[in-house]
Amino acid sequence: MKIVVCIKQVPDTTEIKWTENNTIQRDGVESIMNPYDVQALETALKIKNSRDDVFITAVTMGPPQAVDMLKKAIALGADDAILLSDKKFAGADTYATGRTLSQAIVEKAGDYDLIICGQFAIDGDTAQTGPAIATRLDLPQVTFVRDIKEVHNDRIVVQREIENGLEIVEVRLPALICTLLGNDEPMRARVAGVIKGQNFDVKIYGHEEIGLTPDEIGIKGSPTYVSKAFRPEKRNDCVFVDTVEELAAAIGGEDV
Repeated sequence: MKIVVCIKQVPDTTEIKWTENNTIQRDGVESIMNPYDVQALETALKIKNSRDDVFITAVTMGPPQAVDMLKKAIALGADDAILLSDKKFAGADTYATGRTLSQAIVEKAGDYDLIICGQFAIDGDTAQTGPAIATRLDLPQVTFVRDIKEVHNDRIVVQREIENGLEIVEVRLPALICTLLGNDEPMRARVAGVIKGQNFDVKIYGHEEIGLTPDEIGIKGSPTYVSKAFRPEKRNDCVFVDTVEELAAAIGGEDV
């Protein structure tokens, strides 16, 4: 079974910087692996631990320093890593990002049975990239996945979160799933894994090597236009209440 895990490097700071195009400035900013993508990788590794035929490829689009994040993925247990790094990728919205990642998966990751993405990215929170990849690759998709229940050669059974509870869904492979955060402590790399990650040669590709033109990627390939980016101002303090009487008093503007 071949699994592709899409991961993203996100800023690890509250001091977000913006470019002149109102996109997040990533160069020179300390970054971490997006927590939801950590869960995506964890999900792939759990499947790998339950079978002896799993090969995991981690894929990301980002600046050159994203190599370090991919090396960490290798240290944890991924088998291969691909970095899509090109100045022309900069400023991509979820539409252009989905196009770039799906093209790279087809051109460079080879055959696959399952693609796993995190449900959200904490620097954007759109939840659109995974579905965009599935749409471009014409794959069935399951979002808001909490757990993998069964894994077979031709299908998987997952538990997903819905508005009023949980549901069990069976989907035929190949497919794409998007994972939510889990409650388990994330896996930690062993010494042998760390050594493997440090010595691993991450594959790096630009737009020409995956068969895309400058007009299809980055800002040029992004139909979304951000007119303004700002932090909302704090207006009121939050009031915590324990009883209905306290709630009524708070709503009525009386002291609680």
